[in-house]
Amino acid sequence: MSDKKYSSGYRAKRKADSARLAALDVLAQVREEDAYANLVLADTLRDYGVEGRDAAFATELTYGTLRMRGYYDALIERSASRPLKELDPLLLDVLRLGCHQLLNMRVPEHAALAETVDVARQVTSDGPSKLVNAVLRTIQRTAPREWEALIKGQSDSRKATAEITSHPEWVVEAIRDALGDSSFDATEVVEALSANNIPAKVCLAARPTLTTRAQLLRELGDQGSAAQVASTSVIMDAGDPGRVAAVKDGRAGVQDSGSQYVTEVFTSIPLTGSDREWLDLCAGPGGKAALLTGYARSVGARLTANELHKHRARLVAQNLKAFSREDYRIRVGDGRTMAEHDGERGYYDRVLLDAPCSGLGALRRRPEARWRKDPRDLAELNALQWNLLRGAVDCVRTGGLIGYITCSPHLSETRDIVSQAVAELPLELVNLAPQVVDLPDALTTDGCIQLWPHRHGSDAMFLAVLRKK
Repeated sequence: MSDKKYSSGYRAKRKADSARLAALDVLAQVREEDAYANLVLADTLRDYGVEGRDAAFATELTYGTLRMRGYYDALIERSASRPLKELDPLLLDVLRLGCHQLLNMRVPEHAALAETVDVARQVTSDGPSKLVNAVLRTIQRTAPREWEALIKGQSDSRKATAEITSHPEWVVEAIRDALGDSSFDATEVVEALSANNIPAKVCLAARPTLTTRAQLLRELGDQGSAAQVASTSVIMDAGDPGRVAAVKDGRAGVQDSGSQYVTEVFTSIPLTGSDREWLDLCAGPGGKAALLTGYARSVGARLTANELHKHRARLVAQNLKAFSREDYRIRVGDGRTMAEHDGERGYYDRVLLDAPCSGLGALRRRPEARWRKDPRDLAELNALQWNLLRGAVDCVRTGGLIGYITCSPHLSETRDIVSQAVAELPLELVNLAPQVVDLPDALTTDGCIQLWPHRHGSDAMFLAVLRKK
């Protein structure tokens, strides 16, 4: 356990259930060390000797508790009759684990209570464990609908929606604005936020010219099914993607269906004149670069994959290993100033800019991410996105296309920056309506694409296509 107050002899006792202790340890690492749960969970389970079904239980307990932390905290604070800041952080984590077992796992209530109290007793003492028992019993006695009604009656609509859906208030506001709703508790706002609490399924991308979705489905057998949105997407219903032959040899890769879709749409826009040189301006780690290389190869074009960081450029190379070196080149450099190098200015027919962003569109994939993001970071991100977009304009030829992509629906990262680009740069916005006839609810009022987990089963990807004048 990370908390020094309780660390002495902690792992030696092992009286409480090991799966729950392991989950508690991961929560402490996330809270104290800014660890990522997916990176520390496997080692922690190994340390506690947790395997098989117990490991699956501990995994769901960990990730589910992190996702629903905001909701559980609202219930705990009301049930403990004291501010959360007055509770010991480790004890608060124990209470959160108990809440998840009671409210969102198929654990018998008596077992959830007894086992959580045992964990509290082991890592603290009898006094705090009695508080855990009392708080969880109060939560148990009140039905979820009653809790929601209580929260709504005690808070304004923004705070209530934030607590009920387990998100920071600023994220609730961002999602409301992106959806164009007038109220924080509008049905679709709640649906969009609630979708972030449903774990994303593993999705594979069949890389063009290397394999097809049909071939990938045949390889997977009963472990795979066709995914929504992209024609290259396959949902992996069971098994380890790392063991799939097509993934091992690079014919396929793990990639969200929305990410695949926006790449597919961008490459399908007709282009007048030359269409032989394509650029991925921020290529790491290489999922979109692999799709782009396949699409480019199918029309006789070549991809240049640019990446700022050498270690991420190596990941790009790994993702492109199944293609011929004639199909692509990899360069390391800053996309903001790439056009300053010989031969790069105005050289490319298509430029894809998958811009660094807040990642608000992928919160379902990273359970602790929503609690770490800070709205004050947006100004710096917006400046970076703008400078990269200017870099893309410098690299694309007159009449060429820029695909601007983010994994965020936040207006400052999407439609606002695109509007500014059309107003200040030699660009015109391409209306994507012809490309989304089968997906009309993905089209924004200005002709861009905004995907949503609750509508499309994908991450909330955004795409604007701009033509250089």
